[in-house]
Amino acid sequence: MMNRGVVGAIAAVLAAWTAPAWAQLSNDSVKVGVATDLSSLYADINGPGAVMATEMAIADFGGTVLGKKIELVSGDIQNKADVAASLASRWYDSEKVDMILGAGASSSSIAIQGVAGDKKRIFIAPDPASSDLTGKLCNPYSIHWVYDTFALANGTGSAVVKAGGKEWFFLTADYAFGYALQRDVAAVVTKAGGKVVGEVRHPINTQDFSSFLLQAQASKAQIIGLANAGGDTINSIKQAAEFGINKGGQKLAGLLVFITDIHSLTLERAQGLRLTEAFYWDLNDKTRAFAKRFAEKFKGKMPTSVQAGFYSATLAYLNAVKAAGTDDPDKVMAQMKATSWDDPVFGKSSVRADGRKMHDMYLFEVKTPAESKGPWDYYKLLATIPGDEAFRPMDQGNCPMVAKKN
Repeated sequence: MMNRGVVGAIAAVLAAWTAPAWAQLSNDSVKVGVATDLSSLYADINGPGAVMATEMAIADFGGTVLGKKIELVSGDIQNKADVAASLASRWYDSEKVDMILGAGASSSSIAIQGVAGDKKRIFIAPDPASSDLTGKLCNPYSIHWVYDTFALANGTGSAVVKAGGKEWFFLTADYAFGYALQRDVAAVVTKAGGKVVGEVRHPINTQDFSSFLLQAQASKAQIIGLANAGGDTINSIKQAAEFGINKGGQKLAGLLVFITDIHSLTLERAQGLRLTEAFYWDLNDKTRAFAKRFAEKFKGKMPTSVQAGFYSATLAYLNAVKAAGTDDPDKVMAQMKATSWDDPVFGKSSVRADGRKMHDMYLFEVKTPAESKGPWDYYKLLATIPGDEAFRPMDQGNCPMVAKKN
């Protein structure tokens, strides 16, 4: 039977919207598309788990909306912008997909966001990091759902500087996400009185970090900021240990780290690492209830914040369709931006005019092996960062839909 806490949380979300007496659906159904990395370095972060989380949300919603079936399609975007754009165009035009969730790397997500804006169809982005999605690239049909580079910089970057890490060298993934993360963290470091002494960029899905780590080591910087994610973060941390970088007095700052990364690295390697997240499975009763159900369906693995985001975003979208009485993109987006709700996994939530979903963020520290009480018990909470402090002020993002304050 479904956990009572989950039932209560979902019921509260459902009650936030009331279906109108009339209803209109295009093609007599609602179709959701999951565009994700099913086979490459981000597959553990989103991938098959994201598809399953979306399926869970559809099932929890009841499988229908406004009396019509909810359909799900999924596809592998391979973290390539051209593949993602082509898939989105085909889904929106030929397969009549109403809303796309995704889409892996920031570059592929930016590509789909552009297609969504051109075709005036809905795109919700649980997994990319670049804060440009709600900044200069924002459009009326897209929502950035879980986290972004500004919030990561505000959390991890700020905490490391306050702890004395003033001199930084960046090891940066050579694409849109890496650039945005380095930019936002560097701004926090500089504002706090620190300085950036150097940088090196590496290709996505790098296996050998030796030349990049040697440059970081030679810089003598106190902090080596890892502006990468997934398999790249795991490989760079493992190889940094082999080079003795930590023993030499330099410290690593993982700027985008997921619980699956810690699981792969083990607590022995990752202990003491500070990170910023929007979700942790053991945060409260609601997160534990969702995570337990997820793990039962997914080989005992706990969900990442991104996978939780696919679940959350699907429920919110379906509730908006129900409340609006239609899957018309303009009306559904207006409904989503007009609603505040208690999200089953992220707590108090809302969507700003620039498409930024607002909720609290959290600063965690990875436990030592001795502190952990069992499998997946990896984090201890250091601070809760309210959403309005974690995310960039709306008038500072250069979103063309938002007027700047004088």
